[in-house]
Amino acid sequence: MLRFIDLFSGTGGIRLGFEQALKQLGISHSCVTSAEIDKAACATYELNFGKNPYCDIKQLDDIPPFDVLLAGFPCQSFSYAGRQLGFADTRGTLFFEVERLLARYKPKLCFLENVRGLTTHDGGRTFQTIIDHIKALGYNVEYRLLNSSNYGVPQNRVRVYIICALGFHPRLTMESDTGASDSHRFKTQAPDFFTQYEHKVVKEILEDNPPSRYDCSTEFINALKKISKGDLSKLHGIRLIDTRNGNSIHSWNIGLKGECSPNEINFMDQLIANRRRHDFGIHQDGKALTMEQIKSFYKSKDVDLIIEGLLSKGYLRVNQGKYNPVCGNMSFEVFKFLDPESISITLTASDTNRLGIFHRNRVRRLTPRECARLQGYPDSYILHPSDSAAYKQLGNAVSVPVIERFFLNLLGDEKAKHAIQNCNGNDKKIPQPQHSEVAFSHLTA
Repeated sequence: MLRFIDLFSGTGGIRLGFEQALKQLGISHSCVTSAEIDKAACATYELNFGKNPYCDIKQLDDIPPFDVLLAGFPCQSFSYAGRQLGFADTRGTLFFEVERLLARYKPKLCFLENVRGLTTHDGGRTFQTIIDHIKALGYNVEYRLLNSSNYGVPQNRVRVYIICALGFHPRLTMESDTGASDSHRFKTQAPDFFTQYEHKVVKEILEDNPPSRYDCSTEFINALKKISKGDLSKLHGIRLIDTRNGNSIHSWNIGLKGECSPNEINFMDQLIANRRRHDFGIHQDGKALTMEQIKSFYKSKDVDLIIEGLLSKGYLRVNQGKYNPVCGNMSFEVFKFLDPESISITLTASDTNRLGIFHRNRVRRLTPRECARLQGYPDSYILHPSDSAAYKQLGNAVSVPVIERFFLNLLGDEKAKHAIQNCNGNDKKIPQPQHSEVAFSHLTA
């Protein structure tokens, strides 16, 4: 019997993929401990696994014997004390809790998942320190950067997957591959028939007839019809954003705060196109501009009247003689319409609830079930009854098929499979590692 613990378990995506792989390999298994501090995530976990994992990992102790540690630990940034010291310690971070348990219990395997930015944070020193600390405990380490879009999940989601093995070297035949960088490149890249990748597109995860509560408002749809000249298929792949040009719609294009004249629209389009010019300064992404700077690219004689009208409608603001758009991205009912023939952007906890689709002549938001499918969760998986909680949880979730494929690849190696099948749960406790006095602050990544 293979025993494992599921830390920072969220709604159980890593556990689900891991168990699916073990079932395919015929390896009996049991989860002896789970730990999650978010109570809403714990409720969803309990609905699907029959146990509430609520626990502060800092208080986790006296764990029953286990062979595998699973942890999708939060991506906290790390600060280091002084440029001379570099990244020298892991205290003050939640990774330290993983390290603490590895040092004490010495499981045969440890699996970690995190965002790709972990590998480049602080010039790579953060990631290297994590690897060094794990190796110092006697583990052999391998990692891969993988894009969910290569594993039957129509979502552009790149994550780092780390496997740590005690007593043998983990062997992975799958190579790091970050896949297509966006939905446009996904559609235009030539398929490689010699890979084992499985590609799907958004239309394959859509529900046929979801409830009407997911439909966008009549006012919003009418505004979109006006700008698309009645062809709503033009929404495929469109982003609604007030800070960038490109394949996007702005609040002034659809009259979100009031109808704009063609001249007002032209002014706002030119403003966001020019405010990143390096000759206006390179210290900010999108500078507030003086009237003199504005007149260097907007030559119309009625610029003062145009600005006055945009200020009164709330599309523009002025502070100490400098003008900037009032970015209303959070005001859009949908901030991104997915292309049914391509992949989704990366789901996040903050805005998964505002992803949209034009499908079967309906302009609507994605449903929680569709978002679950974008993460590869089976339809048998029970979602949180609150849509807002479900969207947040799915934005934070892992892509289940990637986890499953990773472990199938790892345990396809005979040495790894033999080592894991002969585990009996190591309950040996050893002294915890000693750390230097360098402390680290918590930032968000």
